Amino acid sequence: MDDKIKREIELHTAGATVRHKSPFQELESYKNSEKIDQEFINKWVIPFYMNLNRADEGWIDNISKLSPEINDSIILINLGDFNWRTRQTGSFFSSIKNKKEFTDIIGTHLLKSEVCYAGREYAITLSYFNTKDSIKYLNKYLDYYLLHPELAFDQYTVISAVKYLDEQNNTNLIANHLDSWRRFQENGKKLQNENHKLLLKSDAIAEETKLKLSEITFDQNIDYSIETNFIEKRINTIKAIVNKV
Repeated sequence: MDDKIKREIELHTAGATVRHKSPFQELESYKNSEKIDQEFINKWVIPFYMNLNRADEGWIDNISKLSPEINDSIILINLGDFNWRTRQTGSFFSSIKNKKEFTDIIGTHLLKSEVCYAGREYAITLSYFNTKDSIKYLNKYLDYYLLHPELAFDQYTVISAVKYLDEQNNTNLIANHLDSWRRFQENGKKLQNENHKLLLKSDAIAEETKLKLSEITFDQNIDYSIETNFIEKRINTIKAIVNKV
């Protein structure tokens, strides 16, 4: 296996499944100077990254007991690793430790969208911080990514976060994005249909597969609604952890 193929596999595993150019490329991402070791991963990543949506008492109790051990170094090592598992864990740790001083690191990670899956956690952490700067990053994300349906990343989570914060702060920042949100949904549906047609015409796909693909139909109705329940649930869980420490 040559180095180029090996590097592509490493990037894909880390979550860099879609590499893209954006106005945020010149922003400097926080990065570790050294690769993290397996001992750190076993203790500070693996037990958490697949459980961040949990809200049960056992989870809240376990994290609240562990919280005093979580320091700035552990959080920054997670945030500085180029991997969706570590980055979203670092964002979660930033929330439960209320590390607003890491807003720029997390906000930059959100804007650059370098790895998949982590953006949802960034949005929740920035919502929990609920500061002028954290709100700025959420809105800046929408200003750009709602114009790019081909980059369907974390737009729904972020616009839900903005709506949630509007409800908390008695603001109406979401009004700046509603037209773009509608176009994003509509263009996303068109793109979905166009990609499906291209697959059916592709010479690289077996006829049997094309036959199965041709049977797939897409719901043409577009749901423009924006729910905030999942944002509220996650933030309430973070608050429960913090209050129990």
